[in-house]
Amino acid sequence: MKTLRCIVVDDEPLAVKMLEGFVERTPFLELAGSYNDPVLALSEIRAKVPEVVFLDIQMPDLDGMELSRMLPPETRVIFTTAFKQYAFESYEVSALDFLLKPIRYQKFLEAAQKAQEWFALKDAASEAPEEKTSAFIKVDGVLRKVEFADILYVEGMRDYVMFHLASARQPLVTHLTMKAVEELLPVKTFMRIHRSFIVNLERIESVSAQGDVKVGSALLHVSEGYKDAFDAFLARLY
Repeated sequence: MKTLRCIVVDDEPLAVKMLEGFVERTPFLELAGSYNDPVLALSEIRAKVPEVVFLDIQMPDLDGMELSRMLPPETRVIFTTAFKQYAFESYEVSALDFLLKPIRYQKFLEAAQKAQEWFALKDAASEAPEEKTSAFIKVDGVLRKVEFADILYVEGMRDYVMFHLASARQPLVTHLTMKAVEELLPVKTFMRIHRSFIVNLERIESVSAQGDVKVGSALLHVSEGYKDAFDAFLARLY
């Protein structure tokens, strides 16, 4: 079991103490530091490069969203906040999860396990050859091998993603974020076309004039934020 080094950043001392206790209770987490000052925390995170930062959002001088965009690329964020309106924005950065205060240990543990699974998949991908054609994902506690060619598209929920496969009637559901899946799938074959969809480009059957992509029995919309990249892909085909 991989041990993940983590740092806690929150301007509330009681919140820091609670999270320190949660980290201590979790066997695969190791506390590398905890900070009330986000500016000092940023300096320490860059020096220590932990795998995970448990990060508050509303803080003086430097808020958590701003800080998250300055972290080393190897570091992943789990946001801890009392303000649920930040949930949408949190998934546009390198966040693995979003914990709403008051945080229960069960929710903390689920987020930590999500981080552990993400790093396990990342490590497996880095050890495999570049031309790898499959990956393992955890479904109902069991690692399932998924062939990339079998994936039609990936659909994102709040805490989970669903792998829609050509060979299965029901999707495979796993506890990851779209950001994590996007980084694990081959960029030559898969493209994000919407906040909630990553599509297998080789499985696209048609594209409507309205910008809807037909994949299997699904009709997926290409949202404005991803339209330029998708149009560039189409332009290379003709």
